[in-house]
Amino acid sequence: KIKFSGYTWTVRNTLNKQGPGPNYFKASNVTVDKNGYLHLFIKRDSASGEWSAAEVTADNLSGFGTYQFVVDGPLDRLDRNVVLGLFNYSGNDGLDEMDIEFARWGNDSFPNLNYTIWPAQATFKNASAVKEFSLESNLSTHYFRRTADSVVCSSFNGLIAAPHDLIYSHTFTGNTVSISKLSMPVHINLWLFDGHPPADRKSVEIVIRNFTYK
Repeated sequence: KIKFSGYTWTVRNTLNKQGPGPNYFKASNVTVDKNGYLHLFIKRDSASGEWSAAEVTADNLSGFGTYQFVVDGPLDRLDRNVVLGLFNYSGNDGLDEMDIEFARWGNDSFPNLNYTIWPAQATFKNASAVKEFSLESNLSTHYFRRTADSVVCSSFNGLIAAPHDLIYSHTFTGNTVSISKLSMPVHINLWLFDGHPPADRKSVEIVIRNFTYK
């Protein structure tokens, strides 16, 4: 368990590879510094040669409202095999999920910003919006806002969600996709797509300065 942004989070630690990825998830890849910032790492174990990822999950359940993350890291320049996820998820595979993900899914030509909504019922398909983006600095703010029939995902340059710093925004509605109404935990993870190591073979660190839910 860790304390971050006023919430208690469970740190994921696995003995074998699990999804997403699959990856090893290690508690040692998660720290909180003296400023209260959350640090997530992808690292290679020098003894085994295995790479491992990081994930934390808030212990409380949250429903409608705005989930905002302030991130310090080069999200526009992540290795093609690296994924940072900021999301709600019920644990039902392929259902009940709202994702903001920074990833190229193993292909340098793919857009690096991904918003995805997974439906409440399997009769509906997931819906996505993607955007190639660049940051003015390593500081950025991202949120998804849930209502009963819509999810708005937005990304901004800088430390606040100021309209003039908007990078991209997309609204998903119930007219095009079934949207979950469940209260769910919020997750933050940093992992390797298909379990492939970073193409540059370098460790990765992303800092989440702050999380708010209101």
